[in-house]
Amino acid sequence: MTIQDQQFDQERALYGSSGLTVKNCRFDGPADGESAFKESSGVTAVDNYYNLRYPFWHNKNLKVQGGQMTQNCRAALWYCDGVQINGLEMFGIKALRECKNVQINGSKIDSPEFGWSVDKIAMKDVFAQSEYFMMRSGRLDFKNVSLKGKYSFQYIKNSRFESCDFDTKDAFWHAKNIVVKDCKIKGEYLAWYCQNATFINCQISGTQPFCYCKNLRLINCSMDGADLAFEKSSVKAFVTSPLISVKNPKSGLIQAPAVGQIIRDDSKSRAKILIRP
Repeated sequence: MTIQDQQFDQERALYGSSGLTVKNCRFDGPADGESAFKESSGVTAVDNYYNLRYPFWHNKNLKVQGGQMTQNCRAALWYCDGVQINGLEMFGIKALRECKNVQINGSKIDSPEFGWSVDKIAMKDVFAQSEYFMMRSGRLDFKNVSLKGKYSFQYIKNSRFESCDFDTKDAFWHAKNIVVKDCKIKGEYLAWYCQNATFINCQISGTQPFCYCKNLRLINCSMDGADLAFEKSSVKAFVTSPLISVKNPKSGLIQAPAVGQIIRDDSKSRAKILIRP
């Protein structure tokens, strides 16, 4: 069944729908109803306008193609399993949470607290602006994602990022089992307390990166503005650019073409620092 060119503003307008296609419709109006598609399955939503709260909760096998979720469309997708999103503008706060098996392609996200506690999400060709982006999520697979925000990827695990551009403060705190490859990362206090994190061919900039880390690896990465780096971290780092300063690295090896200052005022700091132009 297909519904096209209609407007819905009532509470739970299409509640419990199954196998429904909804195209070029508006979820907006004076009744100000919530939860339009709650408890639905097999819904395909194409080029719709969403200006009401909580449209997709507890959905299964959902496809959203095109359209816009406004700032009023808060908490748009929660508790869903099997979601495909293409070419969608997602502008409401907390747009995606507690979902699993999600694909997002070619979309724009401007949503604080986006993506909390999501399991298995693939994202490609996406621009995102958010604070606390993807917190406590797992099995992320990101390619060509641009992000601007703060406190991103905290407490994530088992994830991979490739060819991404991140401008984000306090990113990857407490992250576990991640690989970041061919990415540009700008931001202060990068990846504190992370475990089993590997950065390959990355351009990294910002103050005081990689402190209190366990089993951290950097391979062929540049680091601009890196001062007081690697404090109390176990690390194996092969850095292609000079470091401003390194402070009390706990164990492992740090190799760089130059280090402006090596600070050793902790007797437990035993990492080897090798200067190799």
